[in-house]
Amino acid sequence: MSKFDRLSSLMRHFQMSVDMVSPGMGNLIVFGNPDTDDPSGVEFWPHPDTARSTIPSEDRLHEARADWGGQSNPLIAALSQRLVMTADGSDNTALLLQIVVAEAAGNCCGSGSALNRLCEVLIIRLLRQQIELGATTPGLLAGLSHARLSRALVAMHDNPGRSWRNTELADIAGMSLSRFSEHFANHVGETPQSYLRRWRMILARQQIASGDRIRTVARRLGYSSSEALSRAFNRHYGQCPVSLRKESRQQSPLH
Repeated sequence: MSKFDRLSSLMRHFQMSVDMVSPGMGNLIVFGNPDTDDPSGVEFWPHPDTARSTIPSEDRLHEARADWGGQSNPLIAALSQRLVMTADGSDNTALLLQIVVAEAAGNCCGSGSALNRLCEVLIIRLLRQQIELGATTPGLLAGLSHARLSRALVAMHDNPGRSWRNTELADIAGMSLSRFSEHFANHVGETPQSYLRRWRMILARQQIASGDRIRTVARRLGYSSSEALSRAFNRHYGQCPVSLRKESRQQSPLH
């Protein structure tokens, strides 16, 4: 695996879930020829609640509802409303889609678990395609698509608790400080330190909501104390971490 794996660094922080659903209920749709069950592509709506597919129901060979951290995942938030990958390329996408359709039609022992994992691979391929294509507007997708800036972004994703300096990030990107700062702002739409603060807040919210102690989260994300994290959290979200933790406990099925 590449040292600067632009997707794996994010996948470690967000849980991907894929569930098989009835026709018309999915945001991950394998479509093709219904007479031959020959798939021709896959359509993915990153934000499930906005899915408005126009693919005829008879051409939908398989549907799933997929989520990868919702809007809290900065990469998902940066994606366009609808992604499509066809099976007519030179890679083995067609073979993967054929396996998905065959597994769904077979309804064999363990097919549900197998389909979940196969659909996860489909989403990873879709995201990889988007990174390779790049983006015309500033955001995380544009940053990850940049050969040099992506190295700095991966470093922040992998080690959010480190007290990163712009000079260190510029060195990782293999750029001068002035060039790095300019390109980062132009491609990502904010300064490196601003992105790092926002990334830490995303992780802090996620970890506190899951029940981690505020002091532990503060230490993990590079804050000098739980009070320092609380001040930053309140500025960013307009809510103190303690309130979020109480809300999460009340919503937990165990309470």
